[in-house]
Amino acid sequence: MNEALVMEALDRRVVRRESRRDFFRVAGVVAAGAAGAMALNVGEGHPFSAALADPTMPTDEDILNFALNLEYLEAQFYSYATTGEGLPGNLLTGTGNRGSARGGHQVPFSDPVVAAYAKEIARDEMEHVVFLRSALGSAAVAQPIIDIDGTNPNGSFSTAARAAGLVGPHVAFDPYANDINFLLGAFIFEDVGVTAYKGAAPLISNKTYLSAAAGILAAEAYHASLVRTTLYAKGQIMPIAISSANAISNARDALDGPTDDDQGLVLQGQANIVPLDRNGIAFGRTTGQVLNIVYLNPNAVTSGGFFPSGVNGTLHTSGGTSGGG
Repeated sequence: MNEALVMEALDRRVVRRESRRDFFRVAGVVAAGAAGAMALNVGEGHPFSAALADPTMPTDEDILNFALNLEYLEAQFYSYATTGEGLPGNLLTGTGNRGSARGGHQVPFSDPVVAAYAKEIARDEMEHVVFLRSALGSAAVAQPIIDIDGTNPNGSFSTAARAAGLVGPHVAFDPYANDINFLLGAFIFEDVGVTAYKGAAPLISNKTYLSAAAGILAAEAYHASLVRTTLYAKGQIMPIAISSANAISNARDALDGPTDDDQGLVLQGQANIVPLDRNGIAFGRTTGQVLNIVYLNPNAVTSGGFFPSGVNGTLHTSGGTSGGG
């Protein structure tokens, strides 16, 4: 088990323990108050009445569990990349089928700056797992089977790289092989995480949970920008870093539906570290679109890619060619 990394992550939580307790205390009061207010004040014809009456609407619990699946994936990738070990077993339990994270190994970093960035992100992602599991309590889903193998030509990373044209048939893409490969592997996840939280924000009804999700979104945006900046800088010496990242961006766009939202590191000949729309706003993805990417399948499916048996929880089906949720 990765005991040293776990202890470091838990130590960082100590200084926030009281605020965390306040968070859960307030969250419970807000949730109860909101439910009471809705029961008393939301009647037929109210803008929220249709949503409350629709049993297919995802609950806050559904959304947080969906996010937890993605955090398991990111945390395992960074943990293996920085230490050669995955998350400890006590962070993997919960409802649904529990699986292992297979295929990861430590990166032989040559650039100490990239190594430092990787270790910091690894700590952050583990803390996201710890936090979401704490927020969900007994409702937290277990970690599903995760494929982060870098040596299997048919593994998730190799399949994603092949879709982007980075490797040929029967050739493996190993994100743990060197600094550039690691950054490209991270690039696959980080932009998706940002758009996932952005897309989920309007669906969260409890404002305390929304605030927490916004905080995680901000952290993921910092991570994504850090990865994009480092890849762009490396690309000034090794142009393949930028061309490969742009190819991954195009592959994501091909998976998540007909809209052309995803952006690479260079746009119209200019540096494009922060991918935004014409209003300077980051775009979001539906849960279905996010699953299209991590399942590595543009169709409506319930498993594949980085989650060979699917994610745990109610939000587990990808969006299909329309990119719907």
